[in-house]
Amino acid sequence: MASQAIGKCSSSKYMSAEIDPFHAIAISRLAHSLKAAGRSIIHMEFGQPSTGAPARAIARAHQVLDTDGMGYWESPALKERIARHYLDRYGVTIDPERVILTCGASPAFVLALNCLFAPGARVALARPGYVAYRNSLKALHLEPVELPCGEAERFQITATALERIDPAPDGLILASPANPTGTIIPPAELAAIADLCRRRGIRLVSDEIYHGISYGEPAQSMLQHAPDAFIVNSFSKYFSMAGWRLGWLVVPESHVAAARARMGNLFLTPPSLSQHAGLVAFDCEEELEGHIAVYRRNRALLLEALPGMGLRRIAPPDGAFYIYADIGHLTTDSLSFCARLLEDTGVATAPGVDFDPVEGHRHMRISFAVSEELVEEAVSRLGPWLAARRAEAGLS
Repeated sequence: MASQAIGKCSSSKYMSAEIDPFHAIAISRLAHSLKAAGRSIIHMEFGQPSTGAPARAIARAHQVLDTDGMGYWESPALKERIARHYLDRYGVTIDPERVILTCGASPAFVLALNCLFAPGARVALARPGYVAYRNSLKALHLEPVELPCGEAERFQITATALERIDPAPDGLILASPANPTGTIIPPAELAAIADLCRRRGIRLVSDEIYHGISYGEPAQSMLQHAPDAFIVNSFSKYFSMAGWRLGWLVVPESHVAAARARMGNLFLTPPSLSQHAGLVAFDCEEELEGHIAVYRRNRALLLEALPGMGLRRIAPPDGAFYIYADIGHLTTDSLSFCARLLEDTGVATAPGVDFDPVEGHRHMRISFAVSEELVEEAVSRLGPWLAARRAEAGLS
């Protein structure tokens, strides 16, 4: 009996964390299987631009493939260019050595959490929010402290809500523009959050991956308010280079050595080819801004069409390329709803339960980072299908 008890204690001590699946991946697998069977599929389930990397970046990649054997490498020129980007866009001066190049934003996020927090630390985040925030925290044996953020808060964390957490959390994850809602935190609120974090000793991780994609006032960087914040960004969204797996983490000088040690041991370096292409992508603004113009038109089309289809409660998409819509009048199971929608119409979307385990069963996310033609086609398919679901529910 004693040996059995010891065995139980030992196994529980080393038990791996249990994290939830990313349900949109299952939707995408179904979408690809339907496409392979000959169905016409419109991919609006993932937050990835349907456009490729800028033409000049691709040309540079071809040149590198022909002339450079490549290897493990961290581009000093790219780090310097990223540092200049913060000066040009935000008026913030940073040492290029504070820029850690990563294999996309996901490793940058893991680096930030692992540099800042020991197992058991409590980290606050908005609900709804990106699914990997909650699951990465769990995987690192950190405790997510989810703050429900609804229409009254524009689906974003506020300084007032953060101040009510007692005891204060060890950390805070912010995203502005946010996924899945696209909402942007106003400058005054960012400043209030930064001040509160200073007063209460809360470490900040700001996910700024959707910066550059906004439809009114541009988002501010948390570095403008909290110079010691950890900043996550990547080439996946604005630069339309999701598959190139290139991102970066800006860290305070006090954490450069720790971040570099973790990057080297866990991930080595980002792909050399991507670094060459990413450096050129910074100078392709005209082409990239053309993508934003398409997103702007897609956003306007959906905001005009969806209310007439019964989707009237929509988070205000200030940036990014998402519509987060309340479908609670039609279902209490967003995963099954999105699967049925895909099977019936060929339109792939993301279930809200990925982003909010409490209220997300009543929501869905639609990515409009596709062509105008595909958005128009999706609207033509969604209209009759949603009308049929309203009829099933006894709604007009």
